[in-house]
Amino acid sequence: MRSIWNGAISFGLVSIPIKLVNATESHSISFRQIHTEDGGRIRYRKVCELEEREVSQAEIGKGYEDADGTIIPITDEDLSHLPLPTARTIEIVAFVPADRIDPLQMDAAYYLQAGGAPAAKPYTLLREALKRSNKVAITKYALRGRERLGMLRVVGDAIAMHGLLWPDEVRAPEGVAPDTDVTVRDKELDLADALMDTLGEVDLEDLHDEYREAVEEVVAAKAAGETPREAPSAAPSGKVLDLMAALENSVRAAKESRGEPTGREEAEVRQLPDRKTARPTPKQTGGKKSTSTAKKTAASAKKTGEPAKKSASTSKSSTASTGKSTASKKTAATSKSTAKKTAAKKTTARKRSA
Repeated sequence: MRSIWNGAISFGLVSIPIKLVNATESHSISFRQIHTEDGGRIRYRKVCELEEREVSQAEIGKGYEDADGTIIPITDEDLSHLPLPTARTIEIVAFVPADRIDPLQMDAAYYLQAGGAPAAKPYTLLREALKRSNKVAITKYALRGRERLGMLRVVGDAIAMHGLLWPDEVRAPEGVAPDTDVTVRDKELDLADALMDTLGEVDLEDLHDEYREAVEEVVAAKAAGETPREAPSAAPSGKVLDLMAALENSVRAAKESRGEPTGREEAEVRQLPDRKTARPTPKQTGGKKSTSTAKKTAASAKKTGEPAKKSASTSKSSTASTGKSTASKKTAATSKSTAKKTAAKKTTARKRSA
C-alpha cells in the first residue's frame, strides 16, 4: 500500500516513526460525461475569468473569499509560518474508553505502518498497551493543510487511526424526531423484539454491493452488443395502516425466509362432525316440549296435507289451559291457607277477651 503521509507518533517522550496508508478503498463504478449526440468526452477546463483563457496548474494558487466577495490571496509561505506542532506528528493527547466516541464523529480510516526496524519495538509497545487497557487513544495531527482529530485503536496486529470530526462539526438532531406524542404498547415492543430476534445476526463478509454488480452486468452486455436484461420490478410499498399486523407479517416473512416454522403449520386441524349423525337432541322441558310437539305436528301436517295452523293453535290452547288450571289450583290453595290463618286469629282474640 502506498503511503500518503510520513511522520511519527508522539507517545510522551517516545517517538514512533510511521507511514500513513489508506485503510479503505472505493469499488464504486464511475462514469464519464459525454456528448449524447456523438459520444465525445465532456471536460472541465480551468479558465481565468479576467483573461478568459485556460490556465495551467502551476498558475493556480489559494484565495479566501471575504463576505463582500473580495478574494484575499493566501500563499503556502503564509501557511508555513503557522504555529502547528502537529505538522509531521500524530500527537496522543489522551486515552479514553471506546464508548466515549460518538460514531457520528467517525471519518476516514487509515493504517499506521511502522517506519522501519527501529519503530518495531515502540510500535508493538503502544499496540499491546492499547489492547490491555481496552481504551483508544485520542490524537491530533495535520493532514492536507489543516489540523485534525483522530482516534487510534488496534485492528488485528496493526494500529488503525480513524479521523474524527471536531465536536462543533457534528450537528445536534434538532427537529428530526417526531414532535407528536406517541405511545408504544408493550405488545408492539414484544413483536419488534421478536422481529429483531428472527432477523438475528449476519456475517458482514457475506454482504456485497448488488447495485454495483448489476451495473457491471449492464456495462458488459452493452460492450458485447447485447441488450441488458431487465431487472425485476420492486414490490409496491403500501401505507402501514396497522402497525401490529405489519410487525406480525414481518416476523412471519422473516421466519419463512429462514425456513423456520411460522406457527401456521402447528395449528391443530379438527374434522367437522357429520350433520346427519351429530344432530343435537332437543331438550324436553316445560313449554319447549309443547313447542317441539307443535313443530312435529306442523311437519306431519305438511306431509298429510292438513293445515299446520290448526295443529299449532291446538297445541297453544292446550298449553294455555294447562297453565290456567295450574294457576287456579295455586289460587285455591292460597285462599284456603288465608282462611285458616284468619280463623286462628279470631279464636285467639276470643280467648284473650274471656
